[in-house]
Amino acid sequence: MSAPANATRRIELTLHKPWFALYARIKPTLVVAGRGQPAQWGLGTWQVPADETVVVGVFLFNRMWRFGQAEFALEPHHAPALRYQAPALPFLPGRIHVDTQGSTVPG
Repeated sequence: MSAPANATRRIELTLHKPWFALYARIKPTLVVAGRGQPAQWGLGTWQVPADETVVVGVFLFNRMWRFGQAEFALEPHHAPALRYQAPALPFLPGRIHVDTQGSTVPG
């Protein structure tokens, strides 16, 4: 049985900033399927299509340039938990990957 045409699922994304980062008061921007939205450091959930591959990206912006950019193509078979690790220096890329600690998002 296939999912309805507009079926969605929730994903969990943990945005982690190192304690020794050489930038202050910068918040991440999350991009889901090409649509950017401001986010906060820590744990959050977002709704994405259940049966499509969705590109999830995160970047930081300091009024002069973007940095810490990372993207992940989240496929329907991936676990619904991702983790973004921001760089310590404001000119390095970030990292985003499936969170191996599991998810607390219900079905």
